[in-house]
Amino acid sequence: MPLNLIKLSVGTETPETLEVFQAQRKRDHGVIFHQTRMFPKRRDEIIAGGSIYWVIKGQIRARQLVTDIIRVEDQDGRSMTRFILDSKLVLVHNRRHRAFQGWRYFREEDVPPDLGENDSLDHDLPEDMALELEKLGLL
Repeated sequence: MPLNLIKLSVGTETPETLEVFQAQRKRDHGVIFHQTRMFPKRRDEIIAGGSIYWVIKGQIRARQLVTDIIRVEDQDGRSMTRFILDSKLVLVHNRRHRAFQGWRYFREEDVPPDLGENDSLDHDLPEDMALELEKLGLL
């Protein structure tokens, strides 16, 4: 069974702003990736079909398939880890999640389901208001 990760998407407001950032990274580097210091001990389980789940503004909002995990060096020669990501960002049912540092393994039983074709987050409400109502359990 593939292993998933969870990570805060710092600096993004919505899944759409994450897509814009990643599109620029793909133009600049030819691939979408997230770079971090720690290398996962369970690499093979992750690249066997696992995803990285993105926490945006306190909510798990989207996921991306992790296609590879490689070691690279930064500009100062320090060893870094690069999670190579699929270009498709899959929206998931929003779920609250507290802030944390770095990335974490994400247990299968905690993973929110993907949004299906007939699912919608469109509430005819401003996104900030819809998210606040979701946090309160009213939507």
